[in-house]
Amino acid sequence: MLSRETSLAREFNNDIYSQYLCHPPPSLNTLKSTVIYPATAKHLEKYSAQDVHFIYETPSDYETITLPFIEEQSFSIQWVYNILEKKAEEERVVFEDPDPVTGFVLLPDLKWDQKQLENLYLVAICHAHGIKSLRDLNKSHLPLLKNILLKGQEAIKEKYGVASDHLRIYVHYQPSYYHFHVHFTHLRYDAPGCGTGRAHLLQDVIDNIENIDSDYYSKKTLASVYKANDKLYKRFKSVKGVEGEDGGRDVNSENVV
Repeated sequence: MLSRETSLAREFNNDIYSQYLCHPPPSLNTLKSTVIYPATAKHLEKYSAQDVHFIYETPSDYETITLPFIEEQSFSIQWVYNILEKKAEEERVVFEDPDPVTGFVLLPDLKWDQKQLENLYLVAICHAHGIKSLRDLNKSHLPLLKNILLKGQEAIKEKYGVASDHLRIYVHYQPSYYHFHVHFTHLRYDAPGCGTGRAHLLQDVIDNIENIDSDYYSKKTLASVYKANDKLYKRFKSVKGVEGEDGGRDVNSENVV
């Protein structure tokens, strides 16, 4: 940045303090972009600016509102199956455990440019089908969860040299797509959805199931953040009269939490 190729236009100077408009060389001025084409109405709605709302979902709410909503929708996750079946993005896979029950693939998230380690972001997608979200997890899934936690950390350490105590490893609720997956991000990266109302640390998930209740997440009231135009939020609003005004693939860089 501080090279002869960088031009500076001074805006003001006061004692030891100055402010400039900085124009770095083109090699340092690249923008990463993600293209979705053709974009559906759902994509346009997802990336539009909206108010956000906090909802507490009880187990009863899940059974009567959320689960029926999920089952009614035609969420396309063919891109997930393409990865698992090695029909797409095979060259991007960092690690794979092929076991059909406890196995997973680990690959970089689209939000990471794979250059800056401080922005490290990978996703582990399990091979097992039928696990829609956190709500479905119970003691039978502990081998899968522990395998993802252990081998995911080991693979990242070997590939990128990032130790486990520099990682934030978590599950989203609500998830962006209903096939179980786990997020691995660097602690220095304020990743979208890594805060309260979205992220549940994987180690905590394991501990809650193993040490508190084997069906912990089917009984737990879970908090979630929803955008105003989210169809599930609108369903909650119509059924429960929650407060607030109306106003694929998770590649959104906006942190709504």
